[in-house]
Amino acid sequence: MTHGLTIGDVRVGGRVLIAPMTGVTDLPFRRAASRLGAAYVATEMVACVELARGRPDVVRRAAVGDGLPLTVIQLVGRSEAWLAAGARMAEAAGADLIDLNFGCPAKEVTGALSGSALMRDLDQAERLISAAVEATSRPVTLKMRLGWDDASRNAPELGARAERAGVKAITVHGRTRQQFYKGTADWDAVAEVKQATSLPVVVNGDVVDLASARAALTRSGADAIMLGRGVYGRPWLAAGLERGLSDGATADPGPGREDRLGMVLDHYRDTLGFYGDRIGSKMFRKHLGWYVEQAPWPACAQARREAKSRLCRLEDPADVEAGLTELWREAA
Repeated sequence: MTHGLTIGDVRVGGRVLIAPMTGVTDLPFRRAASRLGAAYVATEMVACVELARGRPDVVRRAAVGDGLPLTVIQLVGRSEAWLAAGARMAEAAGADLIDLNFGCPAKEVTGALSGSALMRDLDQAERLISAAVEATSRPVTLKMRLGWDDASRNAPELGARAERAGVKAITVHGRTRQQFYKGTADWDAVAEVKQATSLPVVVNGDVVDLASARAALTRSGADAIMLGRGVYGRPWLAAGLERGLSDGATADPGPGREDRLGMVLDHYRDTLGFYGDRIGSKMFRKHLGWYVEQAPWPACAQARREAKSRLCRLEDPADVEAGLTELWREAA
């Protein structure tokens, strides 16, 4: 697997990318994954209208900062004017790449005729792509699904239209909107998008380890893979898979106990620094739970569940750090 991926005038330093995920890929998480070797970690999905209006929580989702090899800001919207405004703001904020979300299946997004709802109106989708491309000098990419449902798998057509409109790369989640995250990702169907366009294509969905990464690449013919839920509690996964795909390893064991503890504590402290202690503690609880769930210690799964419940109820940062340290070191 050749190292790196070129998107427009941007060279991505790897072919294992981390998807934009609302409530997950905030700036502290992006810095954590980048410190561990991830070449590409996108922001949370950013609503163009609310970004332009300066809504604090939305502006925070688009936050950029030091320690990132690449800044990828993902935008969602239905209006050409607002999407163009969002693209201009993203470029001004320092985006290297601007990604358009035509794949989110959430009802509050599709109900506003955004995200994957745009796969039911390819003319409007194409107009939105053109508006974003014309508004910025940065490469614009597109993330989508296979279609709205099994009766309308139109991803190849949208891919071809996107290329004509100026998009520089396409990511395809191998499910329809109606599947949400159920069933299994259809990597073979992503190959149809690859055949319909000359652009770099990234396959997304159900890639969680080296075996699934290799299978997804082989079956889709894609140029790269994008990780989603597989990175929950494992921000090191992208770098580990990158190494494994390059050196032919059969598995990525992940970091050892002390290294993992240091990574979690660094992520926790960065989160508190970014949000403040009160909000930061609440924002980090899901990550804390995932870290404990994904650790191979304690060996007993029930003990991990009980520890997760106990740690996620703690309020004082010093107690959280002490509790996590005690859990993992005592399990040695």
